[in-house]
Amino acid sequence: MSKINTAEADASPPPGGRGPLDRLFDLTARRTTVARELRGGVTTFFAMAYIILLNPIILGGAKDVTGATLSIPQLTTMTALSAAITTVIMGLVGNAPLALAAGLGINAVVAFQAAPVMTWPQAMGLVVIEGVIIVLLALTGVRERIMNSIPLALKHAIAVGIGAFIALVGLYDSGFVTSSKTSPPLSLGTAGRLETWPTLVFGLTLLLMIVLYVRRVPGAILISIIAGTVLAVVIQSYASVPDGGWGVVTPDLPNKVFATPDFGLFGKVDLFGGFGRAGVITALVVLFTLVLSGFFDAMGTILGISDEAGLTNERGEVPRLGRILSVDGVSAALGGVTSSSANTVFVESAAGVGEGARTGLANIATGALFALTLFLTPLAAVVPAQAAAPALVVVGALMMTQVAKVTWDDLEIAIPAFLTIVLMPFTYSITIGIGGGMVTYAIIKLARGRLREVSVWLWPVVVLFLLFFAIHPIETWLGVK
Repeated sequence: MSKINTAEADASPPPGGRGPLDRLFDLTARRTTVARELRGGVTTFFAMAYIILLNPIILGGAKDVTGATLSIPQLTTMTALSAAITTVIMGLVGNAPLALAAGLGINAVVAFQAAPVMTWPQAMGLVVIEGVIIVLLALTGVRERIMNSIPLALKHAIAVGIGAFIALVGLYDSGFVTSSKTSPPLSLGTAGRLETWPTLVFGLTLLLMIVLYVRRVPGAILISIIAGTVLAVVIQSYASVPDGGWGVVTPDLPNKVFATPDFGLFGKVDLFGGFGRAGVITALVVLFTLVLSGFFDAMGTILGISDEAGLTNERGEVPRLGRILSVDGVSAALGGVTSSSANTVFVESAAGVGEGARTGLANIATGALFALTLFLTPLAAVVPAQAAAPALVVVGALMMTQVAKVTWDDLEIAIPAFLTIVLMPFTYSITIGIGGGMVTYAIIKLARGRLREVSVWLWPVVVLFLLFFAIHPIETWLGVK
């Protein structure tokens, strides 16, 4: 079984017996060490630290139905706070190297679908309700049964699709791949050419990371991110890079190191006001979108990263899955309480797994760094995407190796697996990839008269996804704007 090779290079159990950390996080059983877990946790933080700046930009750039906007400094504080709390909880309760923060895509639903028809507190109230629904699905065992009912080959396909997805995220966020409204929709750099300093930083950091990784250098990903950041700071100091050339994060040395956190948005929630302000049908459509996106984005990420980390059993099942799913739901609700949008498991956790993270101890390191950024926000603004994104490309390549586990000579599984894999990067959505695969798998079995081979728990999922794909025609039919 091919897994990320950092752990394989140093798989011996820690010497000296089982200490408190070993007993709490099962370090020996998962063949890892404290040093490796901390290194993985730091790497995950660097790979996803951009959310501290990007989430406030997305939410802060939108207006609610009254024209009100949210404070960027307050959003920055709340994003870091909720990420710190939820990531640590996942480490302690779920004992999995799965970091959480405000989910991209979900925050867009809040900003551009919910806020225009209700106030910000009412929109965040829907986020809290979403989290409660997901917790109930986890506590009743429904969510776990759905995840365990997915065929093993499709679970591997989900991991492969996520690998392709995060690689595209890294290539796009770095500017190495850009989009266009004309043909072709994606191209290399600027008009097919690599001609900027930021793309040079990305390319050199990626090559360094590849070299160090294949040579099995401990900390290869983290070393490369730090080296890329230093190079970016030097280039920004001495070269002419246009405003916005680095993307969200410009690698300027900050004028100050410390900043006072602003907790003003905490608890600004109106649970049920959105149903009165926007109307019951409109609010339910928003809530349905939030639940479906949060449910399946996290499900795919949990399955993919756990499989890549070697934490799944022979049936592809994840240990402590019930706890992990419950924490995910609580985290979503906490995102509403903090007005930072729903928190969810971050696919960038794969970068930490690439450094050998196998337990929740890695989350303690990641969460501690998020907590530290409450006071060190200026430093969090130094690491550009061009230095962190190569980790996503490398880990994406490693996750792609699981494609060999799919039975490609069986079309009943090969076609759904293919759609699962390609729809994730092509639609920029883990949820749509899972939906396309699940619906196709069920329809093929139905057409072949093999309904008994489809778990009874998958059919409600198929119906929900069909509703999800048809949501806009349904909205038009119901007269929802």
